[in-house]
Amino acid sequence: MCTLALLGTVLSVGGALVEGQQSKQMADYQAKAYEQQAQADAQSAAFEQGQERHKQDLLQAQARAQAGASGVGIAGSPTEVLAANARQGQVDLDATQYNSQLRQNNLNAQAAISRFQGKQAMTASIFKAGGSLIDGLSGLYDPARSVTFGGSSLSPRASKAIIGGYAGLY
Repeated sequence: MCTLALLGTVLSVGGALVEGQQSKQMADYQAKAYEQQAQADAQSAAFEQGQERHKQDLLQAQARAQAGASGVGIAGSPTEVLAANARQGQVDLDATQYNSQLRQNNLNAQAAISRFQGKQAMTASIFKAGGSLIDGLSGLYDPARSVTFGGSSLSPRASKAIIGGYAGLY
């Protein structure tokens, strides 16, 4: 009986620790996935910015060619239009970068939260294992089988024999 109770306690403690370790591993895996998403978003934003820059360069070249073909010199109003287009293009590029950075920050924060939850799960499993150990060990204690001193469990004759020697006890 005692062996089965002890075995149950060991299994309960081990199960709690394994559960915590698995929760931590899952949280770490999720955190890594968030970080990979953030990295992919950064690469995607860089690609989008390159595409947008190329598009703006083409539009600027086209605007200069049209101004030249119409016989208007590239001074005065056409220059101001080209400069305004360039500024707007840079604003668009900055907006793309800003939005990407927001998404990356969000994903990195989720990764940190996931790792924190994993650590919390591991800590909780240690406390759960400790509680199971204490419960299991306290369940092994049987007051009816315990040895007590001071005469409460022993007959008066046996107590007298212990104090005065064993002669005449049997």
